[in-house]
Amino acid sequence: MREALVILPSSSITLPPNSSPTPPPHRHHHRTTAKPTHFTSSIISHQSPLLSTLRWDSVSGNCNSLRYYAEMASKLAQDGRFNDSLMIAESVVVSGVNAVEFADLLNVKLVSSGIVRLLEEGKVGSVVELLNGAMQLGIDPLKLLDRGAINSLSQECRRTMECGEIEEIVSFMETLKGCGMPIKDFVRPSEIIRLCVSQRKPNAAVRYAHIFPHADIMFCTIILEFGKKGDLVSALTVFEASKQNQDTPNLYIYRTIIDVCGLCGDYLKSRSIYEGLIASKFTPNIYVFNSLMNVNSCDLSYTLDIYKQMQKLGVPADLTSYNILLKSCCLATRVDLAKEIYGELKLLELAGAMKLDVFTYSTLIKVFADAKMWQMAIEIKKDMLSAGVTLNIVTWSSLISACANAGLVDQAIQLFEEMLQAGCEPNSQCYNILLHACVEACQYDRAFRLFRLWKEHALQKDNCEDFGSKTDNTIDLSSTLMVSTSIPNCTSASPHGHFSMRVPFRPTTSTYNILMKACGSDYYRAKALMEEMKEVGLSPNHISWSILIDICGGSGNVEGALQILRAMRDAGIQPDVVTYTTIIKVCVENKDFKSAFSLFVAMKRYQIKPNMVTYNTLLRARSQYGSLLEVQQCLAIYQDMRKAGYKPNDYYLKQLIEQWCEGVIQNGNQRKCNFRTRNRTDLGPESMILEKVAEHLQKDSANSISINLRGLSKVEARIVVLAVLRMIREKYTAGDSIKDDVQIFLGVQEVGIRAVRHESVVKEAIIKLLQHDLGLEVISTAPRIGNDRNQDGINHLDKYSKVEENAERVILRANVHFPTRRPVVLQKLRITKESLQSWLIRRLDAPAVH
Repeated sequence: MREALVILPSSSITLPPNSSPTPPPHRHHHRTTAKPTHFTSSIISHQSPLLSTLRWDSVSGNCNSLRYYAEMASKLAQDGRFNDSLMIAESVVVSGVNAVEFADLLNVKLVSSGIVRLLEEGKVGSVVELLNGAMQLGIDPLKLLDRGAINSLSQECRRTMECGEIEEIVSFMETLKGCGMPIKDFVRPSEIIRLCVSQRKPNAAVRYAHIFPHADIMFCTIILEFGKKGDLVSALTVFEASKQNQDTPNLYIYRTIIDVCGLCGDYLKSRSIYEGLIASKFTPNIYVFNSLMNVNSCDLSYTLDIYKQMQKLGVPADLTSYNILLKSCCLATRVDLAKEIYGELKLLELAGAMKLDVFTYSTLIKVFADAKMWQMAIEIKKDMLSAGVTLNIVTWSSLISACANAGLVDQAIQLFEEMLQAGCEPNSQCYNILLHACVEACQYDRAFRLFRLWKEHALQKDNCEDFGSKTDNTIDLSSTLMVSTSIPNCTSASPHGHFSMRVPFRPTTSTYNILMKACGSDYYRAKALMEEMKEVGLSPNHISWSILIDICGGSGNVEGALQILRAMRDAGIQPDVVTYTTIIKVCVENKDFKSAFSLFVAMKRYQIKPNMVTYNTLLRARSQYGSLLEVQQCLAIYQDMRKAGYKPNDYYLKQLIEQWCEGVIQNGNQRKCNFRTRNRTDLGPESMILEKVAEHLQKDSANSISINLRGLSKVEARIVVLAVLRMIREKYTAGDSIKDDVQIFLGVQEVGIRAVRHESVVKEAIIKLLQHDLGLEVISTAPRIGNDRNQDGINHLDKYSKVEENAERVILRANVHFPTRRPVVLQKLRITKESLQSWLIRRLDAPAVH
């Protein structure tokens, strides 16, 4: 009698004969994290009762039993009980059954359905455990998956990636790759790299690169993508990781990181990377050298040094190397060196060692174009044609620009026609160069005629395309520009003998900006052009608004210029340094100095750094100074300019300050001019007189004033004293009273050493100025022994005011360097407050001489 099978209520699994029913194994809580589970033979000692009665020797020799347990494992997997399924598989394999034989008996459809169900439930971790466990048992994970399961894995990968879970997707990919899965079919590598770059996760990108056998190529791609985003820090992190476990440097990766340094604008970092490569006693190849020279092409001397190092190391230069050298010469405006390199290239070409390309010729033409050497540019064009090299759009643009820069509008147009004859289709830059040439040559009507025809035919072409018309849309350029072409055998000429052209492009923002400059002082015409720019779908930029401000301000309408600035902000465009400098210039030219200085304060508040033109515009705003506030403003700008790293030409400012200071004296212009002419050479370029004047004029009150003249010449000392006296007079006029004497410190001298003649000259000049020119009472104070006390231990500083005492101590600490026990004499003058009060009353009604 056959024994009946016992059906387990918790699943569809049936037990073989002579087996007792047992409760189903406990269903584990599946984690969603991808942590692999390691299965070992120790599991046997913790088997569930379901497996405790199995006879492994009978399993290994009974095909029916093996098929039965394979079916049992498949059904457990279908129910999502992956741990139980793996336990059966391990038990069977441990008993001596071949893992491949057992895997062939598994029901792939059932296992895959369980995998799909758990993936839909979000239990990715359980699927990962199943795949890892199967691989450790020697079972190919691919044999557990049908097409539906693979599609589910692919969808899960894409879902994780679209959610931005970069760490999870990389971990998942690592597991799938370890299981032999075709991960490239799941998600394209470029998409994961893009996600790593957008989230600035270089370490995750490094882990992902290690999945692939061609990791070096992946590293280069990742480094370059970080560089395109301007993230040099992350690119360097990937670069350092790529150097791990490498016996020799990968020059392809070195070249990529050097190029990225150029993309990110850190050419100094490219140099340190190159030095590190040289320190490793490894010779770079020509590609690394070329990338390094290209990144550092802005520094001609360094580029030449690298070229020489390349020759010393025996690395032969190629045409790219020479092209980069020419590019560096172009940036450095070294026409002479470019000619020399070109001569060397011609010799190499004659020897058959090198063939010059279009980039070489185009770079040379640009060198001469920037230098306004249009004849040389034309000669290079002839050499180019003789060598059989076809000119491209860059070459033609450079040639046209060479003539345009030299103000040769007709020659520029003739070159434009030659370009059309050669079959090279122009772009918007070519048209803009022609318009710019007309504007620079003040041929405004000519520029507008060309613009109108260009615009009309461009729009007409669009309409013809919309309606399917095949009308031949051409412009008779020669008749339009009133220039007869001299091009023989022109195959594209019109039936009337004039050269014709097609217009493939619309005007650009730069086009309208050039035409706005051609409006001169016609604000309404420029405004109409800006409105037209908006109508055709273009957005005015900083240059557009700056030009409009300049035109409006040029007619004296400062308020209108300020309104344009506000409208610019309302349009969502923040003014830049060019815009602010333009409107400051408008205010200065219209004598609205208050608005000019307010705009300067505003641009600093918006953290916009002034440039050299901004500072000079403000410093040269006035031809003379009338008030203390005006002087203080300009001196503050002067000091800010020096702090910003600019070297101002302060000759003009010094003369204005000197003139303002001399205004204290009311003895006539002739006397003052004679003094300035006689002593002007004393205010040389190294004079710090402006800093000294600024230091004294920054004091808040006219009371308790001390003047330090140590180290100044007599002319500089005179200007400083006059500047302080004028400040006192203006503050007195505004209501400040005089409460203390004015102390003038001339310097210090050690006792027993004869007085320095320089200090005596300054002292005599200042006494003469104060007593003779201004009528002030000056007291030369008795010598004081610095840092000493009398034998009775009393400090006699008490007879001076507290302010005077502090000033003397500051000067002694800052300026005196002598042995501790040697006494010093403090040389000083004193203007009494009574004398100063009397002088101010006498001058109160007398206007200052400017």
